Amino acid sequence: MVSVSDAFYRVLRRHGVTAVFGNPGSNELSFLTGLPDDIPYYLVLQEGAAIAIADGYAQASDTIGFLNLHAASGTGNSMGCMTNTADCHTPMVIMAGQQARRYVPVGAMLTNVDPVKLGDPLVKWSGEPLRPQDGPALVSKGLMLANSAPRGVVYLSVPLDDWAQPARTAPSNCSRSGRSSGTRCWRRTRSTPWSRR
Repeated sequence: MVSVSDAFYRVLRRHGVTAVFGNPGSNELSFLTGLPDDIPYYLVLQEGAAIAIADGYAQASDTIGFLNLHAASGTGNSMGCMTNTADCHTPMVIMAGQQARRYVPVGAMLTNVDPVKLGDPLVKWSGEPLRPQDGPALVSKGLMLANSAPRGVVYLSVPLDDWAQPARTAPSNCSRSGRSSGTRCWRRTRSTPWSRR
């Protein structure tokens, strides 16, 4: 069985992601469990420094930066430096852990209450997978959008219990583009207009 975690890392490789930077917490441990040897994780002790380092790495290597932060609190701590990343149009995907799916409706501690609005107005696009199996497609879309003109920051929120799930289930009515027959594959996504930049 190919897990969501395995499929997710395959997508990162296919898009040329060569490193992950971050300051993880309990919501991100299941993401780190499947970390492959060929994609190093650079632990940074503060979120502002983590995004600055990922930004510099992306610019110097001409790749997409990939940043892993701890839920909404870690994202909030990174937002001061996120303004620089957005203004420089650095291609960056910020992925924060979300509380386990069964606890999100009750607003348990570490729940990212409205993840698609959290990064506004600094992010180009944001999303959260509707089902665990949508995670790899979501990160693929995020990586493509981050690297598309005008380049910018994309924000993803992924529930902590998604990673060990099987990557494939019964046939989905979601197409490669994310829509088929009017069905959404991703929870409330939001794009920010970039005309002001």
